[in-house]
Amino acid sequence: MTEETTNEAIIDDEALAEDILTLLARTPGTVRVLLEDLPADLLHADEGEGTFSPFSVLGHLIQGEIDDWMPRTRWILEHGRERAFPPFDRFAHVERTRDRSLDELLTEFETLRETGLAALREVIEEGADLDAGGLHPELGEVTLRQLLATWAVHDLNHIAQITRVVAHQFEGEVGPWKAYLPILHHDR
Repeated sequence: MTEETTNEAIIDDEALAEDILTLLARTPGTVRVLLEDLPADLLHADEGEGTFSPFSVLGHLIQGEIDDWMPRTRWILEHGRERAFPPFDRFAHVERTRDRSLDELLTEFETLRETGLAALREVIEEGADLDAGGLHPELGEVTLRQLLATWAVHDLNHIAQITRVVAHQFEGEVGPWKAYLPILHHDR
């Protein structure tokens, strides 16, 4: 996408909304399949200080359901560009998930996502203007369209992150095949 097209609608509203809803609906099941019964050493592996383990990614996704996506959607629709929405603490999940089981967190994510999707469907069915503007505390002016597309891509980003972190645990074991495994060439 070029600089000139960043504020223009690329996909019509109805198709965009349907694509976003479809992707968002699949994430909890995908995350469950990736994490359920994963050995603890892989579940809690990370890529170094300040990075997320697959378990932490799940906590982060939960925190996003609570503090980010739908709250910011509502904020844009209520406040527009008048006031920046509150910053999102990317690490708030650390305390929330401490001493909680994987199954408990997977179930919480599924429940929160169902609630978020129902709320998003309602916003879309009410005819919300996807080009409605908001004010991000760091990025400046954004649109509802950009926020919702980012929500879907954010999910995909973290699904990729889970698989990348797990793959990196085998980096030293694949030998010369590493040359054919782009997942192992990602800058952390």
